[in-house]
Amino acid sequence: MTDTPQRVLIIDDHPLFRRGVIQLIREVPEFEVVGEASSGEAGIELAQKLNPDLILLDLNMRDMSGVDVLKVIKAGGCDARVVMLTVSDAEADLVASLRAGADGYLLKEMEPEDLIEKLREAAAGQVTLSERLTALLAHSLRAESQPRDPEAAGLTEQERRILDLIAAGKSNKLIARELDIAEGTVKVHVKHLLRKLNLRSRVEAAVWAIEHRRVRR
Repeated sequence: MTDTPQRVLIIDDHPLFRRGVIQLIREVPEFEVVGEASSGEAGIELAQKLNPDLILLDLNMRDMSGVDVLKVIKAGGCDARVVMLTVSDAEADLVASLRAGADGYLLKEMEPEDLIEKLREAAAGQVTLSERLTALLAHSLRAESQPRDPEAAGLTEQERRILDLIAAGKSNKLIARELDIAEGTVKVHVKHLLRKLNLRSRVEAAVWAIEHRRVRR
């Protein structure tokens, strides 16, 4: 993270929880709460207006689902990292959120200090999940038709390097810098490796890579 505070937008229709998160974040110098919304529609408007660095998004809201809000925000070109913050630990909700483009999925049951640490991870460009959800996502991936290893998937050497960096939580910009290639080239490689692995998101790719390493060990 840089010395400039990360600008945070919170979208959640539960007033007490929203206020609690705002109060918690305001105690941390690395973050600055720049807006809050009590509905999906209002959240979309604020995301477009404020262009924050980080968005905390509730999954289940009265006017529209968090996944639908996420899709609209991503389609609108907002560069913010979006982290779902929810009570749902359902596998279907986790997978749907990640495939819609979420950069993380955290449970509201987390301890305050753990939540802040996970938000620091997200702000640094890393994929962030509540600990017990990693196994849930891995189970979901195993239940689908995935290649057993990079060789079976036909990944090139460059794609394998990029996959390892994704698993390490690196953003496209950081991967491009490390491999000394254009960020646009990284995006093309990521698109190709996701297709070869029959995956739809970077988070799924990261979990797949970590699980593969465990199998090889």
